[in-house]
Amino acid sequence: MQKQQIVARLIGATLLTSLVACTGAEVKDQRDPLESWNRGVQTFNDRSDEYVLKPVATGYRFVMPSFADQGVTNFFSNIQDIGVTINDLLQFKLEQAGLDGSRFIVNSVAGLGGLVDTADMIGLEKHKEDFDQTLGVWGLPAEPYVVLPLFGPSSPRGIVGRVGDAAMNPANYVGFGALGLSTGATASAISSGTNAFDHLDKRSDHLGAEKVIHEAAEDRYEFIKNAYFQQRDYLVNDGQGAAKNDVDIIETAN
Repeated sequence: MQKQQIVARLIGATLLTSLVACTGAEVKDQRDPLESWNRGVQTFNDRSDEYVLKPVATGYRFVMPSFADQGVTNFFSNIQDIGVTINDLLQFKLEQAGLDGSRFIVNSVAGLGGLVDTADMIGLEKHKEDFDQTLGVWGLPAEPYVVLPLFGPSSPRGIVGRVGDAAMNPANYVGFGALGLSTGATASAISSGTNAFDHLDKRSDHLGAEKVIHEAAEDRYEFIKNAYFQQRDYLVNDGQGAAKNDVDIIETAN
C-alpha cells in the first residue's frame, strides 16, 4: 500500500539522519540529537500548513454548516473509538475498554452511525488511547524527538505507534470493502481520501489555536518539542505529569 511505502521512507530517512547526526556537533538536548534536521522539517511543515492546509481548512470551515462540521467530527471520533478500545485492552484497562466499547456501540446505533455523540449525552466519557501510549505503558521511551514531514512531532516509538493506529483504523480499509473492491489503486485512493478528510476536519477545528503557540513561545520549535513530551507523558500516565492544555496545544502542531 502507498501508506506503507511512505512510512518505510520516513523510517529510512530517520535512520539515515541519525547516522549523520552522530558525526555532527555536540548535542545540547539529549532528547533531541536530530535538532538540525528537525528544525528544517518543522519549517517545511509550517510552510506547508500556511500555504496549503490552513487555506483549505479555512475554506472548509466557511462552506460547512456548524452542525455538519460537528457531525463529521463525531463520525471520525466514533470510528477511532475502535482503536481506543483495542488499546485499552492492550494496556489492561478492562473497565475502560468496556466503557469505550459501549461508546462505539451506542453512537453507532443510537447516534446515526456516529454523527451524533449520544454516548456523551448519557455520560459515557470520551478517552484518548493510541498505540504510542500503549508502547509507553509497556515501558518504551518517548525519545529521541523526531519531526516527520507533514506528520509533525514524533519519535521512533511514535512512528511505530502510527503504524499500529493505522492498522486499527477501519478508515484505512474502507476502500477495500466498498463497491466490491478488494485491491488496486481505486481502493487505496478511497481510503487515503477518507483519511485526508479526517485530517482536514481536525485542522479546521484548530483554526486560530496556533496563536497560543506564537504568543507563548520565544522559540516556537522548543515550545512544541517540550509540549510534545509533556503531552505524551500526560497521556501515558493518565493525566499525571503535564497540564491538560498541552494535550490540546500539541494537536495544532500534528
